[in-house]
Amino acid sequence: MAPVLPLVLPLQPRIRLAQGLWLLSWLLVLAGGLILLCSGHLLVQLRHLGTFLAPSCQFPALPQAALVAGAVALGTGLVGVGASRASLNAALYPPWRGVLGPMLVAGTAGGGGLLVIALGLALALPGSLDEALEEGLGTALAHYKDTEVPGHCQAKRLVDELQLRYQCCGRHGYKDWFGVQWVSSRYLDPSDQDVVDRIQSNVEGLYLTDGVPFSCCNPHSPRPCLQNRLSDSYAHPLFDPRQPNQNLWAQGCHEVLLEHLQDLAGTLGSMLAVTFLLQALVLLGLRYLQTALEGLGGVIDGEGETQGYLFPGRLKDMLKTAWLQGGVACRPAPEEAPPGEAPPKEDLSEA
Repeated sequence: MAPVLPLVLPLQPRIRLAQGLWLLSWLLVLAGGLILLCSGHLLVQLRHLGTFLAPSCQFPALPQAALVAGAVALGTGLVGVGASRASLNAALYPPWRGVLGPMLVAGTAGGGGLLVIALGLALALPGSLDEALEEGLGTALAHYKDTEVPGHCQAKRLVDELQLRYQCCGRHGYKDWFGVQWVSSRYLDPSDQDVVDRIQSNVEGLYLTDGVPFSCCNPHSPRPCLQNRLSDSYAHPLFDPRQPNQNLWAQGCHEVLLEHLQDLAGTLGSMLAVTFLLQALVLLGLRYLQTALEGLGGVIDGEGETQGYLFPGRLKDMLKTAWLQGGVACRPAPEEAPPGEAPPKEDLSEA
C-alpha cells in the first residue's frame, strides 16, 4: 500500500523539523496556559454575574469546555517539547517510540475534538446572552426590595454593587426603576396618604415612584444626587430630565454586561482558534517526524533519506487489510491427528 501524503526527509530537513517542532510546542504550551487563564477569568466573572443571567442560560458551558481544552493543549505541547527534544538524541528517543503513536491519536481525537467543541461554543453561545440578561436583570430588579425574603436577601446588595462597579443604571436605563417597587414595604408608612394612594392606584398593589436607588448616582456629578421625582420638571428647576446623564449613570446594565461578556467570549474564541492551529501543526509535524525516524530505527542522524507520512496506506486499503487479517485470525486451526495415531500412508504403485 502506498503511504498517504509521503514526504522525503533527508538529514538536515529532519533536524530542522525537530527544532521547529520544539519551538511550536512551546508556543502551544503558552497558548494552552493563556486559555486556562482566560477561561478561569471568565468563570470568575460569571460567578459574580450569574445572578443577572437566566437560569436556563448555557453560556457558562463555554469557559468550562475551554478550560478542559486548554489543559489538553498544554499537555500536548509538553509532549511535543519532550518528543522533539528526545528525537535529536538517539539515547533519549527509544522510550518515546512505544508511546508517541498512542499520544498522537489521543491528542488528535481528544484534544482536537475538545478545541472544536469549545470553538463552536464560543461562536454560538454569545448570541444567547441578550435574552439571558434581559430575563436575569428583570428578575434582579423585581427582587431588589426583598431584603428579608429567603433566597433574595442579597439581591439589593448585588444590584447596588453591579450599578456602582459597571457604572450603569436599571436594565436599559434609569426609567426601568419607575416600573418596579424597589422600596421595601417595611419602610413605607401605611398612614401616609400619598403611600396609600400610590399603592391603590396600581393594579398589582405596588408602590411605584419616579425615583432610583442611590447606586444609580454618578459620583463625578458636581451637584448632589437627585433620586426622587425625576420626571417632575417643577420639583428640580435646575435639573433637565432630558439629560439625566449629568446626574445618573447614562447606560443600562444590560448593554454594559452584554458588551463585557461578549468581549471576553470573543477574546477566548480567538485564542481557541490560534491554539487549534498550533496544535494541528504540532501533531502533524510529530507524525511526520515519528514515521521518518521509524524508517531509520529511531536515529535521526542515520545515513540516507527516509520518508515521513500521515498513514501507511489509504484508509480503504487499511480497513480492507484489517478486515482480512481479522478473518484469518478467526479461522479455526487445522485439526491435528491424535498423538497415538500415525497419519495414513499412501500406497505407491511400483513403476
